[in-house]
Amino acid sequence: MYAHGEGVRQDYAEALRWYHKAAEHGEAAAQFNLGLMYAAGQGAPQDYVQAHMWLNLAASRASGDHQKKYAHERDLIAGKMTAQQVAEAQRLAREWKPKGAR
Repeated sequence: MYAHGEGVRQDYAEALRWYHKAAEHGEAAAQFNLGLMYAAGQGAPQDYVQAHMWLNLAASRASGDHQKKYAHERDLIAGKMTAQQVAEAQRLAREWKPKGAR
């Protein structure tokens, strides 16, 4: 709602906060949207490493057309990054654990 201004005032920072909460629990769609927001610098400074990490996580949890879409967006972001940035994003994705996981 906050990302698109549906029924509420558009507020990217608030949208980012809610997407982050859901993404931290492993929700692939929220991880995808969070990645797009970091890529665009909406609600937070533009951060391709964070964008790639969240898009990578989303792609790893999705299936079918969603998986293809999420992986495509991740790969587009990777094209704007250095090899070192991609490696850092991949490391962060490998080390990420959903909130509440042991």
